[in-house]
Amino acid sequence: MDGRLGDSTRSVLAAGSAAEPGRPVTPPPVPAAAYHLSPDESAPIDTYGRASNPTWRQFESALADLEGATSALSFASGMAAITAALRVVATPGSTLVVPADGYYQVRRYAAESLAPRGVTVREAVAADMCDAARGADVVIAETPVNPTLDVVDLHHLATVCRSRDAILLVDNTAPTPLGQQPLSLGADLVVASATKGLSGHSDLLAGYVAGSRPELMAAVERERLLGGAVLGTFEAWLALRSLGSAGLRIERQCANAMAVALLLRRHPAVTAVRYPGLPEDPAHAVAAAQMKRFGGLVSVELADADAVHALAARSALLVAATSFGGLHTSIDRRARWGDPVGAGFARLSMGIEDTDDLLADLEQALA
Repeated sequence: MDGRLGDSTRSVLAAGSAAEPGRPVTPPPVPAAAYHLSPDESAPIDTYGRASNPTWRQFESALADLEGATSALSFASGMAAITAALRVVATPGSTLVVPADGYYQVRRYAAESLAPRGVTVREAVAADMCDAARGADVVIAETPVNPTLDVVDLHHLATVCRSRDAILLVDNTAPTPLGQQPLSLGADLVVASATKGLSGHSDLLAGYVAGSRPELMAAVERERLLGGAVLGTFEAWLALRSLGSAGLRIERQCANAMAVALLLRRHPAVTAVRYPGLPEDPAHAVAAAQMKRFGGLVSVELADADAVHALAARSALLVAATSFGGLHTSIDRRARWGDPVGAGFARLSMGIEDTDDLLADLEQALA
């Protein structure tokens, strides 16, 4: 079918099996560690559970389709995917730029594992990422940045990277491929945590790498085989099953995010709000140019840590949790994890509650 299909239709098709009589509509999981081998020692598709699995292939094919990639590789977590890709492209002697304002574990991995191997690691905030890329061999960008929600101009960044043959990786976790497609903007690889919005039920860990450069994807696949950070069959099946509802879930989360951002920006208890969908947000122009949807995350700043905890306590709907993208709207005070933000800074991740109910709950909790 053509590429004009809507996101929910694409998600449903990606999560289903081929329309053949006698086959289940929803593909079942295939848990296997060993497979029958051919007597003539030819290489079948599946030989050993660390190398391949039919359920992985279904999930990876769906991910590749949604990301606009030629292939995708699943991993045991988002960090497993990101670190495998970085080990492949950030070789000793190279210079790597990582987000100074993005997910803190990526900075930690670069400093603690790549720098000792001879990789020069530099940090740059979203606004400075393009300038920092002019002296880099590898750049990993996160946009929108978690948790501040600044936005990196991916087309500009990709142009800078191409001018010096630098490799560009983009963490697409927050927007998901239904909100942003970095490969179409010039990225070499997409890395992401499927734990968040794509799986969307706060009950599994998964990650992936997607791309259209065969040599890079083959090297990442080899790294996965040798490193062993593979996705469990049951987790792959759950993630694949979840993809079918991703279009509906993400559409509601984005609608809730816009409504909540509009509510918070005029509330006297709120000192600052960031959401790329707000016309007055500093990142709006760039976000509007490269994002199909603005995502389900809203950042808010209250007076102090006590105000964040009080908001969570008074709310009937907010769940205090540190992941995002699930069915429930959640709140996370990011300074507790060491992010360079104020004590009253919180990340709100929208769930799929009815918008009016969510707004009413937040208004009474903030009163």
